[in-house]
Amino acid sequence: MIDKLIKEIKKKEAPIVVGLDPKLSYVPKHIRLDAYAAFGETLEGAAAAIWRFNKEIIDAVEDLIPAVKPQIAMYEMLGLPGLEVFDRTCTYAQSKGLVVIGDIKRGDIGSTSEAYAIGHLGEKSVGDGYVAPFHEDFVTVNPYLGSDGVKPFIKVAKKHRKGIFVLVKTSNPSSGEFQDQIVEGGSPLYELVADKVAEWGQDHMGDDYSYVGAVVGATYPEMGAALRKRMPKNYILVPGYGAQGGQGKDLKPFFNEDGLGAIVNSSRGIICAYQNDPYCGKYGAVSFSDAARAAVIDMIEDLKQVR
Repeated sequence: MIDKLIKEIKKKEAPIVVGLDPKLSYVPKHIRLDAYAAFGETLEGAAAAIWRFNKEIIDAVEDLIPAVKPQIAMYEMLGLPGLEVFDRTCTYAQSKGLVVIGDIKRGDIGSTSEAYAIGHLGEKSVGDGYVAPFHEDFVTVNPYLGSDGVKPFIKVAKKHRKGIFVLVKTSNPSSGEFQDQIVEGGSPLYELVADKVAEWGQDHMGDDYSYVGAVVGATYPEMGAALRKRMPKNYILVPGYGAQGGQGKDLKPFFNEDGLGAIVNSSRGIICAYQNDPYCGKYGAVSFSDAARAAVIDMIEDLKQVR
């Protein structure tokens, strides 16, 4: 799957993943009202509004981007109807040729990690057959329970030709409370995790890059430069662009000299573009998907300077 992702990045000249992290406050009022009229002011109605919002955004940008990244928490808070929309969003994006990165941030003891991995990347045996519960191509993995929490994901990903992105240095402001702490040997903890990602990745390669990748926030470009050197063959998923403060000019350290090696996420900056400058003056709520498309085009131009 890493080879398909790289192929699509090259084809579209866009190292971009659109984060489908919707809240009801992001969904235009007319869509919410239509959904409530059909399903009531219920979780089903909220989920229907989210689905239509996601679908229209995917339809507007699918020819420009290689991948989408739905964040599962935004769907879980709508209960079972939300999880149905999560899966529906994943399968619809794949039907458009997009790679799906499930932002699930799972990681637990070995047996539990194996269950998560089967649920999101693999297939569950049922009777005489096998069924895929969810339909992501990659998932994000939390490594802080150690190798036995990560290796089940690698095993399942290898079997089903899929991939993972391991949290190394996250974009949130308080990440340093733990990730920056100096450990034995004098290095920060996130460098130790990066070294493990590089180690895991060596044995699980695609054509040029490993299907074991890393998550490194755009808000820490100096750390990104150091981590790029430690993980030369691991793709880096870069959150934190746009709404969290990351800018294109800061992202060159995340890429290799071949112009590859990183894919940059933008969520609110694209799906909420119609609510914010410079798009809100030109695009109203009815044209929210056109605003999202314009934001993607601007992001592609912004990233050209660093590749």
